[in-house]
Parts: sequence; C-alpha cells; structure tokens
Amino acid sequence: MTVAAPDFSGTWVVLPTYNEIENLPQIGPAILEQLPGAKLLVVDDSSPDGTGLMADEMAAADPRVEVLHRRAKQGLGRAYIAGFQAALERGADKVVQMDADWSHDPKYLPALVGALEGGPGAPRLRGADLVIGSRYVTGGGVRNWGVMRRIVSRGGSIFARLVLRLTPHDLTGGFKAWRAATLAQLPWEDLHSGGYVFQIETTYQASRRGARVAEVPIVFVDRMLGASKMSRRIIFEALAVVLTLRWDELRGRGPRGRQRLPD
Repeated sequence: MTVAAPDFSGTWVVLPTYNEIENLPQIGPAILEQLPGAKLLVVDDSSPDGTGLMADEMAAADPRVEVLHRRAKQGLGRAYIAGFQAALERGADKVVQMDADWSHDPKYLPALVGALEGGPGAPRLRGADLVIGSRYVTGGGVRNWGVMRRIVSRGGSIFARLVLRLTPHDLTGGFKAWRAATLAQLPWEDLHSGGYVFQIETTYQASRRGARVAEVPIVFVDRMLGASKMSRRIIFEALAVVLTLRWDELRGRGPRGRQRLPD
C-alpha cells in the first residue's frame, strides 16, 4: 500500500539572509524537499556578497522560490516582519521562520508544521497556533557552543520565562511555525527588531492573545559557514525589553485581546 506524501501547500518559509551566499544554494532546496508544496520566501537585506542575486537566480529557476529585497540591513526582526507580511498578503495559511545558516536543520520542518495541526509534535493539543523548535525540552539540545553562549541562551530563556510568566522553555530560539491568524494579530509596529528580543516578544505577544503554544524538540548546531551575528547589544536589549514588557503589564498597559484565536 502506497502512502501519499504530505502536502504542505499554503505553507510559506520565511528565510532572512545577509551575506549567506555560501549557505543559500544548499539550504533552499533542502527546505523545499522537506515541505512538498510549500513556498520559500528569501528576505535579503542587500547583502554585499551577492546573496540577493543568488536568490533571484534560484527564483528564476524554481517557481516555489520568491525573493523580497530590502534596501539595507535593519535588524533580523524587521526582516522577519517584512517576510511575514508578504507571506500573509500572498495567502499563506502557515508561516515558518528559520535561519539560513543550517543551525536550524530542515529535517525538523515537517514536525513543526505538523504540530500546527495537532500532529506528533503536539500530542496534547488539537493544533497549536505557534510551534517553537525547542532546544530546552526533552530530546532537544545544542552543539558546538561554548559555555558562555550556553549560559546566555539558556539563562535568557529562563529569565524571560519567569519575568513574563510564560510556559515555553525556549524563548530565545528563532525556529518557529505560525498559524496565519496568529501572525496577523501581532502588533507589528510596536515590536523590537533585535534577534533575541524579537523572538521573546513575538511569543509573549501571541501568548497574551490566547495563542496555543507547543514545543517540538530540535538540536541546534552552530552555524556551519559564515560569522555569527549575535552581539552584546542584542543581549542587553533583550533583557531591557523583557523588564519593560513586564512593567507595562503591571501598569495595565500590556497586550489586551486575550481571547482565544479563531480556528
């Protein structure tokens, strides 16, 4: 008996790039192989190494690939927001966000998207609104990281989890799958653009609006090619924003609309 391959039509993968010309030609096809029927949206911030031109060549050769060019580097969060909005405008039902440097392995994509429909990734839920590829649940982990980076990442998640009273264990990771309705309700103009803080804040905003959040274990591997874009400024920005979000809530200025999102 032949089992039909899953169809991920309506799923868009948003892939921000900046100087990823070494990674894009391999990671792009790997993503589409894991998600038959899906679309790949490359969001390039005018990479000086020619990543944008490479993405255009891929799009010309494969109708499943589209490219969104931005004039300059404006932060990872802004790149994601631009990609999210473009995917929603094009009729996406589900949207995945991930890095282009292979730290987010495409092999986990079916589990993340499947958990939105209540698949094996979220056995206790009928279907999540947001699924986080988690390093800090059973089965998850990291590789090729030094002690300090492990402390910063894990500590940042614990800090945000306690201060903001959130349930997910991995709040600083950027490998996520979203329902379109969940993304559409986020306050785009009010979100910060940094790496860690953007990941924390989007999960916080979705949770406060009643989103059902699930975690799927992943093993995060430090980037294979190129240089990391993490900085001390991004880390301190994340800490400051977490405290500000909690302070605003205490003053009654936090997110409203805590109703359950529509199915």
